[in-house]
Amino acid sequence: MGREILTALVLTVLAGVCANATTVDVAVVDKNAVPAPDTVITLEPDGAQALATHLPEKAVIDQRNETFIPLVVVVRRGGRVVFTNNDVTMHQVYSFSPIRQFQFVIKQGEVSPPVLFDRPGIAAIGCNIHDQMIAYVFVGEAPFAAVSDARGHAMIQDVPPGQYRISLWHPQLPVGEAPLSQPVTVGEQGASLSPALPFAVTPMHGMKHMHMDY
Repeated sequence: MGREILTALVLTVLAGVCANATTVDVAVVDKNAVPAPDTVITLEPDGAQALATHLPEKAVIDQRNETFIPLVVVVRRGGRVVFTNNDVTMHQVYSFSPIRQFQFVIKQGEVSPPVLFDRPGIAAIGCNIHDQMIAYVFVGEAPFAAVSDARGHAMIQDVPPGQYRISLWHPQLPVGEAPLSQPVTVGEQGASLSPALPFAVTPMHGMKHMHMDY
């Protein structure tokens, strides 16, 4: 499931919600120990255990100041994304991704029809009018996933104790490379993980990123 994370995962005890619903606390940094925002963290059982998905069915991507907000959203397979335009101009939203292709104009103050994402993978979203605009839709099949905040932090809740595989994907991961992956044990009272990406993360909002191949 991809190459190993090039860092140790530090496990510490947390206060769990209950014996069968714990919290996994993740703090992601880059190779320079700088917090890595917009990292997708997925957690899958490492074995035959089947768990229902906790990934959201719907996400919203807004448009303000010629910027997609947020940069990265996660939905389950079969989930939908709605685009809102709270900018002072219209946008022409599109994706040429292998998992979903679409294109439509959304005027100021409008809300798009929900866009269905029924194939797993990553879709890069752009605007044909404003080339610097970029966003990513991560369509997952793992039962648990979260996106790290500006401090590189994310919390995954209601995780039963057991053996899992944690995977990290970031928009600056080279296209074609599998998400960084590592086995992890979630104890009766949860776990705290401190993984590091093996590259330096640079700010992405306001710039056109090269990964429109998704």
